[in-house]
Amino acid sequence: MTDFMKWLYPRYIRPYLDEVPREGYELWFSLLDGELRAAEREDLDRVLEFTAVHAFLLGLRTGAGLREVTPR
Repeated sequence: MTDFMKWLYPRYIRPYLDEVPREGYELWFSLLDGELRAAEREDLDRVLEFTAVHAFLLGLRTGAGLREVTPR
């Protein structure tokens, strides 16, 4: 992961994810909050960071590729 992505995640991506409504997923989020120990929570946060950053990059790449095939 680049330094830019390490900077972008806590300043843009994570705040966005924290604000997204969890409709239909409340049960699973509450189960995780109640069951994870501190070390496991840290591990989960790192996995979330990795996944979110790569999903963000995929969106950028896909969006850039769509520009070539979409009519203007």
